[in-house]
Amino acid sequence: MIIERHSLISGARKAHGSVVIIDVFRAFTTAAYVMANGAERIISVGSLPEAFALKRSNPNWVLMGERDGKRVDGFDFGNSPFEIKEIDFSRKTVIQTTSAGTQGIANAKAAVEILPGSFVLAGAIIKHIQKTQPEAVSLVAMGSAGVEPSEEDELCAIYIEEALKGRTSDFDEMKLRIRRAPSGSKFFDPSQPHFHEEDFQMALDLDRFDFILKVMKTDRIYVIREKP
Repeated sequence: MIIERHSLISGARKAHGSVVIIDVFRAFTTAAYVMANGAERIISVGSLPEAFALKRSNPNWVLMGERDGKRVDGFDFGNSPFEIKEIDFSRKTVIQTTSAGTQGIANAKAAVEILPGSFVLAGAIIKHIQKTQPEAVSLVAMGSAGVEPSEEDELCAIYIEEALKGRTSDFDEMKLRIRRAPSGSKFFDPSQPHFHEEDFQMALDLDRFDFILKVMKTDRIYVIREKP
């Protein structure tokens, strides 16, 4: 098994084989909680016009996502796992668009399969890859807006890579590094109330879920929940 690590939108374009698109803060943490709360599927889109067009055609679908970390005007929810943790999404279709994570999905054109990744799903992703044994694995850390590396996504990629190579990472040390980084400290900044401290804690709840998220491609890209 060949394992490569890439970063940002440019890295997603280079990724091939079994591709893990990593967005810890917060797209694929939030998506995991949405699916755990009963959603049927998440439709992943790159642009706001596409998201709004889908909502107009399907008024019962749920709009979720952000730009610059903030909920988009007209959306039902932002990109916060804390804000949706008690929401019942049973049998709902959720449209998700974000600045980084969904952009990675949209740009991973050479992937054989795409797995949205975060720490809450890390163990299940590792188990799936160990079981399927793909020839190539690409771990893509999406960073901030897909253009600037971030500590949490890079470390999540390292954590998964090390596990696939049979090595153990010091997750507590990783968590401290993420807390000190700008992308982590913003969740403790009162001047940025759209970043909840609870989001930080929920995103770093390692291996919370025992399922993977898997991207399916038909007439559009959507994400389903699947046991590894």
